[in-house]
Formats: sequence, C-alpha cells, structure tokens
Amino acid sequence: MKTKEDILKLISEVKHPAINYSLVDLGIVKDIQIKENLVTLIFAFPFPNIPIADALINSIKTPLNNINFDLEYQIIVMTEEEKAIFMKKEAEAWIG
Repeated sequence: MKTKEDILKLISEVKHPAINYSLVDLGIVKDIQIKENLVTLIFAFPFPNIPIADALINSIKTPLNNINFDLEYQIIVMTEEEKAIFMKKEAEAWIG
C-alpha cells in the first residue's frame, strides 16, 4: 500500500511545462488526501479558466493511474498571497 509520502513524492516530480518548478512547489497542487486507491487533492490556479488546466490535471492523473490510483479533485483560484508567490516563482524560472 502506498503511503501519503509515496504519493506526495510521485506528484512532486511533475513539473509545470513552462516553469522550471513542480506543480507542488508552485502551490498548484495542494491538500492531498489518500483513501485506499483514491487520491483527492485541490488544484489552485492563479487565474480562473487557465487554458492549460486540463493538461496540468492530466500530468498528475497519469502517474497516479500508472500505479492504480484514481484522482478526484477540486479546482480553486489562488489567494492573492498564493498568486504573488506563484508569479515570483514563474518570473524566476520561466522556460517557456
């Protein structure tokens, strides 16, 4: 049985496609819960309706499915403080 730490390690390896940080480091993936083979988490995006939301969600979903875990999620918009941290990291590590 995989632990929360195992799942967090796996998810923490998923990088943003245009920013040289993981989705966890950017604050996009948060509040990870595990129950049996179900991972529940929150995707916090800096703005509503970002065009790559589905791609980012699938970038987390795929490695979970590969180890026989399902993903359940909620999407929220970051707070102003979280958004400021995200924007700073984006400026530091933009790879386009």
